[in-house]
Amino acid sequence: MKNIFKISALSCLLLLVSCSEEHFDVEPNYLDNPNSVTQSESSFRSLTDGAYDAMKNIFDGDNGNALILADVLADNLILNPQGRLTNTSQYQWSYNGTSGGATALFSDSYFAISRANFVLDNLNKIPYTAFMKNIEAEAKAIRGAMHFEVLRAYSKIPTQDGSASTSMGIPYITVFDPFQKPSRDATVTDSYNKVIADLLFAYNNINTSNGSIGRFNKTSVAALLNRVYLYMGDYANAITYGEYVITNSSSVGARTNFAGIWTDANTDGVLLSLLNGNVNTDNMTVGVCYNQNASGIRSEYNVNYDLFLKYSPTGISDIRKTGYLLTANYAGTPYNHIIKYRTRTGSSTAQVVNVKFIRTAEVYLNTAEAYMKSSTPNAGRALQLLNILRGQRYSPYTPGTETGTALLNAIYSERRLELAFENDRFWTLKRLGLPVNRSAFGPNVDGTGTGPGASIVNLQSSDYRWQLPIPQSEINLNPNMKQNPGY
Repeated sequence: MKNIFKISALSCLLLLVSCSEEHFDVEPNYLDNPNSVTQSESSFRSLTDGAYDAMKNIFDGDNGNALILADVLADNLILNPQGRLTNTSQYQWSYNGTSGGATALFSDSYFAISRANFVLDNLNKIPYTAFMKNIEAEAKAIRGAMHFEVLRAYSKIPTQDGSASTSMGIPYITVFDPFQKPSRDATVTDSYNKVIADLLFAYNNINTSNGSIGRFNKTSVAALLNRVYLYMGDYANAITYGEYVITNSSSVGARTNFAGIWTDANTDGVLLSLLNGNVNTDNMTVGVCYNQNASGIRSEYNVNYDLFLKYSPTGISDIRKTGYLLTANYAGTPYNHIIKYRTRTGSSTAQVVNVKFIRTAEVYLNTAEAYMKSSTPNAGRALQLLNILRGQRYSPYTPGTETGTALLNAIYSERRLELAFENDRFWTLKRLGLPVNRSAFGPNVDGTGTGPGASIVNLQSSDYRWQLPIPQSEINLNPNMKQNPGY
Protein backbone atom coordinates (compact mmCIF):
# COMPACT_ATOMS: atom_id res chain seq x y z
CA MET A 1 0.00 0.00 0.00
CA LYS A 2 1.55 3.29 -0.99
CA ASN A 3 1.64 6.03 1.60
CA ILE A 4 -0.53 8.92 0.49
CA PHE A 5 1.74 11.54 1.96
CA LYS A 6 4.72 10.27 -0.06
CA ILE A 7 3.15 10.02 -3.50
CA SER A 8 4.76 11.74 -6.45
CA ALA A 9 2.95 14.85 -7.55
CA LEU A 10 3.56 14.17 -11.21
CA SER A 11 2.97 10.44 -11.35
CA CYS A 12 -0.15 10.25 -9.18
CA LEU A 13 -2.04 13.48 -9.58
CA LEU A 14 -1.90 15.29 -12.87
CA LEU A 15 -4.55 14.33 -15.38
CA LEU A 16 -6.13 15.07 -18.70
CA VAL A 17 -9.82 14.24 -18.69
CA SER A 18 -12.42 14.12 -21.46
CA CYS A 19 -15.92 14.58 -20.08
CA SER A 20 -19.45 13.77 -21.11
CA GLU A 21 -22.68 13.37 -19.21
CA GLU A 22 -22.26 9.58 -19.33
CA HIS A 23 -18.75 9.27 -17.96
CA PHE A 24 -15.40 10.92 -17.37
CA ASP A 25 -12.60 9.30 -19.36
CA VAL A 26 -9.54 9.78 -17.17
CA GLU A 27 -6.11 9.33 -18.70
CA PRO A 28 -2.81 9.95 -16.87
CA ASN A 29 -0.39 12.40 -18.40
CA TYR A 30 2.98 11.96 -16.77
CA LEU A 31 4.75 14.56 -18.92
CA ASP A 32 2.82 17.59 -17.75
CA ASN A 33 3.79 19.80 -14.86
CA PRO A 34 1.64 21.88 -12.50
CA ASN A 35 1.99 25.06 -14.56
CA SER A 36 1.01 23.47 -17.87
CA VAL A 37 -2.18 21.86 -16.52
CA THR A 38 -3.53 24.89 -14.61
CA GLN A 39 -3.73 27.50 -17.35
CA SER A 40 -7.40 27.34 -18.37
CA GLU A 41 -10.87 26.75 -17.01
CA SER A 42 -11.11 23.57 -19.07
CA SER A 43 -7.96 22.19 -17.45
CA PHE A 44 -9.41 22.86 -13.99
CA ARG A 45 -12.58 21.09 -15.07
CA SER A 46 -10.45 18.11 -16.06
CA LEU A 47 -8.47 18.12 -12.82
CA THR A 48 -11.62 18.26 -10.72
CA ASP A 49 -13.18 15.40 -12.67
CA GLY A 50 -9.99 13.49 -11.93
CA ALA A 51 -10.67 13.96 -8.22
CA TYR A 52 -14.13 12.44 -8.68
CA ASP A 53 -12.48 9.54 -10.48
CA ALA A 54 -10.18 9.00 -7.50
CA MET A 55 -13.21 8.77 -5.18
CA LYS A 56 -14.06 5.45 -6.85
CA ASN A 57 -10.90 3.84 -5.47
CA ILE A 58 -12.49 3.14 -2.09
CA PHE A 59 -15.02 0.96 -3.93
CA ASP A 60 -12.49 -0.96 -6.05
CA GLY A 61 -11.40 -4.57 -5.70
CA ASP A 62 -12.65 -7.15 -3.26
CA ASN A 63 -10.70 -6.78 0.02
CA GLY A 64 -12.10 -3.98 2.16
CA ASN A 65 -14.19 -2.53 -0.68
CA ALA A 66 -16.45 0.13 0.87
CA LEU A 67 -19.50 -1.38 -0.84
CA ILE A 68 -19.21 -4.45 1.39
CA LEU A 69 -17.18 -3.24 4.37
CA ALA A 70 -20.03 -1.80 6.46
CA ASP A 71 -22.13 -4.93 5.87
CA VAL A 72 -19.47 -7.59 6.36
CA LEU A 73 -18.44 -5.91 9.63
CA ALA A 74 -22.05 -5.94 10.83
CA ASP A 75 -24.94 -8.42 10.63
CA ASN A 76 -26.26 -8.25 7.05
CA LEU A 77 -24.02 -10.92 5.49
CA ILE A 78 -23.03 -14.54 5.93
CA LEU A 79 -19.77 -16.01 4.69
CA ASN A 80 -20.20 -18.44 1.79
CA PRO A 81 -17.82 -21.41 2.12
CA GLN A 82 -17.78 -21.84 -1.68
CA GLY A 83 -16.44 -18.34 -2.22
CA ARG A 84 -12.81 -17.24 -2.08
CA LEU A 85 -13.09 -16.31 1.62
CA THR A 86 -12.25 -12.66 0.95
CA ASN A 87 -12.74 -10.14 3.76
CA THR A 88 -12.50 -12.93 6.33
CA SER A 89 -10.51 -10.79 8.78
CA GLN A 90 -13.19 -8.10 8.55
CA TYR A 91 -15.93 -10.70 9.01
CA GLN A 92 -14.17 -12.16 12.04
CA TRP A 93 -13.10 -8.75 13.41
CA SER A 94 -9.53 -10.08 13.48
CA TYR A 95 -7.99 -7.17 11.59
CA ASN A 96 -5.03 -5.24 12.94
CA GLY A 97 -2.61 -2.60 11.76
CA THR A 98 0.32 -4.90 11.04
CA SER A 99 -1.62 -7.05 8.59
CA GLY A 100 -2.50 -3.99 6.49
CA GLY A 101 -5.62 -2.89 8.32
CA ALA A 102 -9.21 -3.72 7.52
CA THR A 103 -9.34 -1.78 4.27
CA ALA A 104 -7.45 0.53 1.92
CA LEU A 105 -9.98 3.24 2.77
CA PHE A 106 -7.40 5.35 4.60
CA SER A 107 -4.88 5.71 1.76
CA ASP A 108 -7.47 5.72 -1.03
CA SER A 109 -9.47 8.51 0.60
CA TYR A 110 -6.42 10.68 1.11
CA PHE A 111 -5.41 10.08 -2.49
CA ALA A 112 -8.70 11.61 -3.64
CA ILE A 113 -8.18 14.42 -1.12
CA SER A 114 -4.75 15.11 -2.62
CA ARG A 115 -6.32 15.58 -6.05
CA ALA A 116 -8.91 17.97 -4.65
CA ASN A 117 -6.19 19.90 -2.80
CA PHE A 118 -4.10 20.24 -5.96
CA VAL A 119 -7.05 21.99 -7.58
CA LEU A 120 -7.56 24.24 -4.56
CA ASP A 121 -3.87 25.12 -4.25
CA ASN A 122 -3.73 26.34 -7.86
CA LEU A 123 -6.91 28.41 -8.09
CA ASN A 124 -4.85 31.62 -8.25
CA LYS A 125 -3.23 30.58 -11.53
CA ILE A 126 -6.12 32.03 -13.59
CA PRO A 127 -8.84 34.67 -12.99
CA TYR A 128 -11.35 33.76 -10.29
CA THR A 129 -14.51 33.73 -12.39
CA ALA A 130 -17.91 32.29 -11.49
CA PHE A 131 -16.75 29.11 -13.20
CA MET A 132 -13.71 28.90 -10.94
CA LYS A 133 -15.78 29.64 -7.85
CA ASN A 134 -17.88 26.59 -8.70
CA ILE A 135 -14.71 24.52 -9.24
CA GLU A 136 -13.53 25.52 -5.77
CA ALA A 137 -16.90 24.49 -4.33
CA GLU A 138 -16.77 21.08 -6.03
CA ALA A 139 -13.22 20.44 -4.85
CA LYS A 140 -14.14 21.33 -1.27
CA ALA A 141 -17.18 19.05 -1.45
CA ILE A 142 -14.90 16.19 -2.53
CA ARG A 143 -12.40 17.02 0.20
CA GLY A 144 -15.10 17.12 2.86
CA ALA A 145 -16.77 13.93 1.63
CA MET A 146 -13.56 11.90 1.65
CA HIS A 147 -12.41 13.17 5.04
CA PHE A 148 -15.80 12.10 6.37
CA GLU A 149 -15.25 8.58 5.00
CA VAL A 150 -11.98 8.39 6.94
CA LEU A 151 -13.46 10.02 10.03
CA ARG A 152 -16.37 7.66 10.60
CA ALA A 153 -14.14 4.61 10.04
CA TYR A 154 -11.00 5.50 12.01
CA SER A 155 -12.36 7.72 14.77
CA LYS A 156 -15.35 7.61 17.05
CA ILE A 157 -18.65 9.09 15.88
CA PRO A 158 -19.90 12.00 18.05
CA THR A 159 -23.10 10.19 19.07
CA GLN A 160 -21.32 6.87 19.74
CA ASP A 161 -20.64 7.41 23.44
CA GLY A 162 -20.06 10.11 26.02
CA SER A 163 -16.33 10.47 25.33
CA ALA A 164 -16.51 10.46 21.54
CA SER A 165 -16.43 14.20 20.89
CA THR A 166 -13.15 14.75 22.71
CA SER A 167 -11.46 11.59 21.46
CA MET A 168 -8.81 11.45 18.71
CA GLY A 169 -9.85 12.72 15.29
CA ILE A 170 -8.03 12.48 11.96
CA PRO A 171 -5.54 14.59 9.99
CA TYR A 172 -7.51 17.11 7.95
CA ILE A 173 -5.32 17.80 4.93
CA THR A 174 -5.90 21.16 3.22
CA VAL A 175 -2.82 21.55 1.02
CA PHE A 176 -1.15 19.37 -1.57
CA ASP A 177 2.22 18.44 -0.09
CA PRO A 178 3.48 14.90 -0.77
CA PHE A 179 6.09 15.21 1.96
CA GLN A 180 4.01 16.39 4.90
CA LYS A 181 3.75 14.25 8.02
CA PRO A 182 0.45 15.18 9.65
CA SER A 183 -0.47 14.26 13.20
CA ARG A 184 -3.74 13.29 14.84
CA ASP A 185 -3.84 16.18 17.30
CA ALA A 186 -7.40 17.25 16.48
CA THR A 187 -10.42 15.94 18.37
CA VAL A 188 -13.42 14.30 16.74
CA THR A 189 -15.32 17.57 17.20
CA ASP A 190 -12.54 19.53 15.48
CA SER A 191 -12.48 17.08 12.59
CA TYR A 192 -16.24 17.11 12.06
CA ASN A 193 -16.26 20.91 12.16
CA LYS A 194 -13.71 20.97 9.35
CA VAL A 195 -15.83 18.62 7.25
CA ILE A 196 -18.80 20.88 7.83
CA ALA A 197 -16.80 24.00 6.91
CA ASP A 198 -15.83 22.52 3.54
CA LEU A 199 -19.36 21.33 2.84
CA LEU A 200 -20.95 24.65 3.82
CA PHE A 201 -18.58 26.51 1.50
CA ALA A 202 -19.55 24.10 -1.25
CA TYR A 203 -23.28 24.45 -0.55
CA ASN A 204 -23.11 28.25 -0.59
CA ASN A 205 -21.04 28.50 -3.77
CA ILE A 206 -21.74 25.49 -5.97
CA ASN A 207 -23.96 25.48 -9.06
CA THR A 208 -27.51 24.20 -8.89
CA SER A 209 -26.53 21.80 -11.66
CA ASN A 210 -23.09 20.73 -12.86
CA GLY A 211 -24.05 18.88 -16.01
CA SER A 212 -23.68 15.31 -14.79
CA ILE A 213 -25.02 12.96 -12.14
CA GLY A 214 -21.32 12.27 -11.53
CA ARG A 215 -20.59 15.72 -10.09
CA PHE A 216 -21.66 17.39 -6.87
CA ASN A 217 -24.31 20.10 -7.12
CA LYS A 218 -26.20 22.11 -4.51
CA THR A 219 -28.72 19.34 -3.78
CA SER A 220 -26.19 16.53 -3.42
CA VAL A 221 -24.00 18.70 -1.15
CA ALA A 222 -27.09 19.39 0.97
CA ALA A 223 -27.66 15.63 1.14
CA LEU A 224 -24.13 15.10 2.41
CA LEU A 225 -24.64 17.85 5.00
CA ASN A 226 -27.82 16.08 6.07
CA ARG A 227 -25.80 12.87 6.57
CA VAL A 228 -22.90 14.47 8.44
CA TYR A 229 -25.12 16.54 10.73
CA LEU A 230 -27.04 13.36 11.66
CA TYR A 231 -23.75 11.73 12.65
CA MET A 232 -22.91 14.77 14.74
CA GLY A 233 -26.25 14.68 16.53
CA ASP A 234 -27.09 18.13 15.18
CA TYR A 235 -30.67 17.26 14.33
CA ALA A 236 -31.86 20.80 13.59
CA ASN A 237 -29.34 21.19 10.77
CA ALA A 238 -29.92 17.64 9.57
CA ILE A 239 -33.58 18.61 9.15
CA THR A 240 -32.78 21.93 7.44
CA TYR A 241 -30.61 20.38 4.75
CA GLY A 242 -32.75 17.27 4.49
CA GLU A 243 -35.84 19.32 3.73
CA TYR A 244 -33.90 21.26 1.10
CA VAL A 245 -33.08 17.99 -0.66
CA ILE A 246 -36.63 16.70 -0.37
CA THR A 247 -37.99 19.93 -1.86
CA ASN A 248 -35.57 19.88 -4.78
CA SER A 249 -35.26 16.14 -5.43
CA SER A 250 -38.32 14.50 -3.95
CA SER A 251 -38.24 11.06 -5.58
CA VAL A 252 -37.00 8.22 -3.40
CA GLY A 253 -36.84 6.05 -6.52
CA ALA A 254 -40.21 5.01 -7.83
CA ARG A 255 -41.18 1.38 -7.38
CA THR A 256 -41.43 0.91 -11.15
CA ASN A 257 -37.87 2.22 -11.63
CA PHE A 258 -36.23 0.73 -8.58
CA ALA A 259 -34.62 -2.43 -9.96
CA GLY A 260 -33.21 -0.39 -12.86
CA ILE A 261 -31.36 1.96 -10.53
CA TRP A 262 -28.94 -0.85 -9.72
CA THR A 263 -28.33 -1.81 -13.33
CA ASP A 264 -27.79 1.82 -14.37
CA ALA A 265 -30.96 1.77 -16.47
CA ASN A 266 -32.02 4.97 -14.69
CA THR A 267 -30.89 7.34 -11.93
CA ASP A 268 -34.24 7.84 -10.20
CA GLY A 269 -33.55 9.06 -6.66
CA VAL A 270 -29.75 9.08 -7.10
CA LEU A 271 -28.15 12.36 -6.03
CA LEU A 272 -24.50 11.60 -6.76
CA SER A 273 -23.21 8.62 -8.72
CA LEU A 274 -19.50 7.89 -9.08
CA LEU A 275 -19.29 7.13 -12.77
CA ASN A 276 -17.81 3.85 -13.85
CA GLY A 277 -19.21 4.18 -17.32
CA ASN A 278 -16.45 3.46 -19.78
CA VAL A 279 -15.46 -0.20 -19.61
CA ASN A 280 -12.34 0.44 -21.71
CA THR A 281 -10.82 3.01 -19.34
CA ASP A 282 -12.56 2.55 -15.99
CA ASN A 283 -13.42 -1.16 -15.87
CA MET A 284 -13.54 -0.98 -12.08
CA THR A 285 -15.21 -4.18 -10.93
CA VAL A 286 -16.87 -2.64 -7.88
CA GLY A 287 -19.21 -5.62 -7.41
CA VAL A 288 -16.52 -8.32 -7.30
CA CYS A 289 -16.49 -8.15 -3.50
CA TYR A 290 -19.97 -9.75 -3.49
CA ASN A 291 -19.75 -12.33 -6.25
CA GLN A 292 -18.35 -13.36 -9.60
CA ASN A 293 -19.86 -15.04 -12.65
CA ALA A 294 -18.37 -18.54 -12.69
CA SER A 295 -20.76 -21.18 -14.08
CA GLY A 296 -23.44 -19.34 -12.14
CA ILE A 297 -23.16 -16.79 -9.36
CA ARG A 298 -20.24 -17.55 -7.06
CA SER A 299 -20.83 -15.41 -4.00
CA GLU A 300 -18.28 -14.38 -1.42
CA TYR A 301 -21.11 -13.54 0.97
CA ASN A 302 -24.85 -14.12 0.93
CA VAL A 303 -27.56 -12.15 2.64
CA ASN A 304 -28.02 -13.25 6.22
CA TYR A 305 -31.21 -15.32 6.30
CA ASP A 306 -32.52 -13.23 9.18
CA LEU A 307 -32.39 -10.15 6.92
CA PHE A 308 -33.66 -12.09 3.90
CA LEU A 309 -36.88 -12.92 5.77
CA LYS A 310 -37.45 -9.21 6.44
CA TYR A 311 -37.73 -8.63 2.68
CA SER A 312 -40.57 -11.18 2.52
CA PRO A 313 -43.44 -9.95 4.73
CA THR A 314 -46.51 -12.15 4.42
CA GLY A 315 -48.80 -11.10 1.57
CA ILE A 316 -46.66 -8.09 0.62
CA SER A 317 -44.11 -7.61 -2.18
CA ASP A 318 -40.98 -5.63 -1.36
CA ILE A 319 -39.41 -4.35 -4.60
CA ARG A 320 -35.99 -4.33 -2.92
CA LYS A 321 -36.04 -8.12 -2.84
CA THR A 322 -36.06 -8.05 -6.65
CA GLY A 323 -33.51 -5.25 -6.93
CA TYR A 324 -31.07 -6.52 -4.34
CA LEU A 325 -31.36 -10.31 -4.23
CA LEU A 326 -31.54 -13.38 -6.47
CA THR A 327 -32.02 -16.98 -5.38
CA ALA A 328 -29.97 -19.32 -7.58
CA ASN A 329 -27.79 -22.41 -7.37
CA TYR A 330 -24.04 -22.45 -7.32
CA ALA A 331 -22.29 -25.83 -7.60
CA GLY A 332 -25.60 -27.52 -6.84
CA THR A 333 -26.41 -25.53 -3.69
CA PRO A 334 -29.11 -22.82 -3.66
CA TYR A 335 -28.16 -19.46 -2.15
CA ASN A 336 -29.72 -16.02 -1.72
CA HIS A 337 -27.24 -13.92 -3.69
CA ILE A 338 -26.75 -10.14 -3.56
CA ILE A 339 -26.99 -8.72 -7.10
CA LYS A 340 -26.98 -5.01 -6.35
CA TYR A 341 -23.71 -4.49 -8.26
CA ARG A 342 -23.74 -7.49 -10.58
CA THR A 343 -24.06 -5.93 -14.04
CA ARG A 344 -25.16 -2.93 -16.07
CA THR A 345 -28.13 -3.06 -18.43
CA GLY A 346 -26.88 -3.86 -21.92
CA SER A 347 -23.39 -4.83 -20.78
CA SER A 348 -21.74 -8.23 -20.68
CA THR A 349 -19.02 -7.03 -18.28
CA ALA A 350 -19.76 -8.28 -14.79
CA GLN A 351 -19.49 -6.19 -11.62
CA VAL A 352 -18.95 -2.88 -13.48
CA VAL A 353 -21.65 -0.38 -12.51
CA ASN A 354 -21.80 3.19 -11.25
CA VAL A 355 -21.47 3.66 -7.48
CA LYS A 356 -24.53 5.34 -5.99
CA PHE A 357 -22.73 7.55 -3.49
CA ILE A 358 -25.83 9.13 -1.96
CA ARG A 359 -29.56 8.76 -2.65
CA THR A 360 -32.68 10.70 -1.74
CA ALA A 361 -34.07 7.67 0.11
CA GLU A 362 -31.31 7.99 2.69
CA VAL A 363 -32.13 11.66 3.14
CA TYR A 364 -35.76 10.76 3.91
CA LEU A 365 -34.59 8.30 6.56
CA ASN A 366 -31.98 10.68 8.01
CA THR A 367 -34.52 13.47 8.23
CA ALA A 368 -37.26 11.29 9.72
CA GLU A 369 -34.82 10.15 12.42
CA ALA A 370 -33.72 13.73 13.05
CA TYR A 371 -37.34 14.84 13.51
CA MET A 372 -37.83 12.14 16.15
CA LYS A 373 -34.66 13.14 18.01
CA SER A 374 -35.05 16.90 17.70
CA SER A 375 -35.38 19.05 20.80
CA THR A 376 -38.92 19.68 19.52
CA PRO A 377 -39.86 16.32 17.95
CA ASN A 378 -42.20 16.26 14.97
CA ALA A 379 -43.50 12.71 14.81
CA GLY A 380 -46.10 13.64 12.22
CA ARG A 381 -43.52 14.77 9.68
CA ALA A 382 -41.27 11.80 10.51
CA LEU A 383 -44.12 9.37 9.84
CA GLN A 384 -45.02 11.19 6.63
CA LEU A 385 -41.47 10.84 5.30
CA LEU A 386 -41.28 7.19 6.29
CA ASN A 387 -44.61 6.43 4.64
CA ILE A 388 -43.53 8.11 1.38
CA LEU A 389 -40.54 5.78 1.23
CA ARG A 390 -42.49 2.68 2.23
CA GLY A 391 -45.18 3.52 -0.30
CA GLN A 392 -42.61 3.09 -3.10
CA ARG A 393 -41.23 -0.18 -1.78
CA TYR A 394 -44.22 -2.29 -0.74
CA SER A 395 -47.26 -3.51 -2.66
CA PRO A 396 -49.93 -3.51 -1.46
CA TYR A 397 -49.15 -0.80 1.06
CA THR A 398 -51.27 0.65 3.83
CA PRO A 399 -49.69 3.77 5.39
CA GLY A 400 -48.25 3.11 8.83
CA THR A 401 -49.57 4.76 11.97
CA GLU A 402 -46.67 4.23 14.39
CA THR A 403 -45.90 6.72 17.12
CA GLY A 404 -43.16 7.23 19.71
CA THR A 405 -40.57 4.49 20.14
CA ALA A 406 -42.37 2.24 17.66
CA LEU A 407 -42.00 4.92 14.98
CA LEU A 408 -38.30 5.43 15.67
CA ASN A 409 -37.75 1.67 15.54
CA ALA A 410 -39.66 1.52 12.25
CA ILE A 411 -37.30 4.17 10.83
CA TYR A 412 -34.29 2.12 11.95
CA SER A 413 -35.79 -1.04 10.47
CA GLU A 414 -36.52 0.59 7.13
CA ARG A 415 -33.01 2.03 7.07
CA ARG A 416 -31.51 -1.43 7.35
CA LEU A 417 -33.68 -2.74 4.50
CA GLU A 418 -33.19 0.27 2.23
CA LEU A 419 -29.45 0.82 2.68
CA ALA A 420 -28.35 -2.80 2.98
CA PHE A 421 -25.16 -3.53 0.99
CA GLU A 422 -24.66 0.21 0.55
CA ASN A 423 -21.91 1.19 3.00
CA ASP A 424 -24.20 2.01 5.92
CA ARG A 425 -25.02 -0.73 8.43
CA PHE A 426 -21.85 -0.85 10.59
CA TRP A 427 -21.61 2.94 10.71
CA THR A 428 -25.28 3.23 11.73
CA LEU A 429 -24.84 0.76 14.61
CA LYS A 430 -21.66 2.60 15.58
CA ARG A 431 -23.26 6.05 15.70
CA LEU A 432 -26.22 4.66 17.68
CA GLY A 433 -23.87 3.00 20.19
CA LEU A 434 -25.41 -0.41 19.50
CA PRO A 435 -23.65 -3.80 19.38
CA VAL A 436 -23.48 -6.15 16.41
CA ASN A 437 -25.59 -9.21 17.23
CA ARG A 438 -25.39 -11.75 14.42
CA SER A 439 -27.89 -14.54 13.90
CA ALA A 440 -26.88 -18.21 13.96
CA PHE A 441 -28.14 -18.90 10.43
CA GLY A 442 -25.96 -20.53 7.81
CA PRO A 443 -25.42 -19.46 4.18
CA ASN A 444 -27.88 -21.76 2.42
CA VAL A 445 -31.14 -20.56 0.89
CA ASP A 446 -33.14 -21.58 3.99
CA GLY A 447 -30.59 -20.48 6.57
CA THR A 448 -29.08 -23.95 7.02
CA GLY A 449 -25.48 -24.92 6.38
CA THR A 450 -22.17 -23.95 7.92
CA GLY A 451 -22.63 -21.26 10.55
CA PRO A 452 -21.10 -17.80 10.81
CA GLY A 453 -17.51 -19.01 10.62
CA ALA A 454 -16.34 -16.36 13.06
CA SER A 455 -14.60 -16.79 16.40
CA ILE A 456 -17.09 -14.32 17.86
CA VAL A 457 -20.61 -13.50 16.68
CA ASN A 458 -21.24 -10.39 18.75
CA LEU A 459 -19.30 -7.12 18.90
CA GLN A 460 -20.11 -5.15 22.01
CA SER A 461 -20.61 -1.40 21.68
CA SER A 462 -17.58 -0.71 23.90
CA ASP A 463 -15.19 -2.80 21.78
CA TYR A 464 -12.12 -0.98 20.41
CA ARG A 465 -12.61 -2.58 16.98
CA TRP A 466 -15.38 -0.15 16.06
CA GLN A 467 -12.48 2.16 15.18
CA LEU A 468 -10.51 0.52 12.37
CA PRO A 469 -6.72 0.24 12.66
CA ILE A 470 -4.45 2.71 10.91
CA PRO A 471 -2.33 0.59 8.53
CA GLN A 472 1.14 0.07 10.00
CA SER A 473 2.67 1.02 6.65
CA GLU A 474 1.29 4.53 7.13
CA ILE A 475 2.72 4.77 10.63
CA ASN A 476 6.11 3.49 9.48
CA LEU A 477 6.37 6.32 6.95
CA ASN A 478 4.87 8.93 9.26
CA PRO A 479 5.74 8.51 12.96
CA ASN A 480 3.36 11.37 13.78
CA MET A 481 0.42 9.14 12.85
CA LYS A 482 -0.97 7.64 16.07
CA GLN A 483 -2.54 4.20 16.05
CA ASN A 484 -6.02 3.74 17.47
CA PRO A 485 -6.22 2.31 21.01
CA GLY A 486 -6.34 -1.48 21.28
CA TYR A 487 -4.17 -2.34 18.28
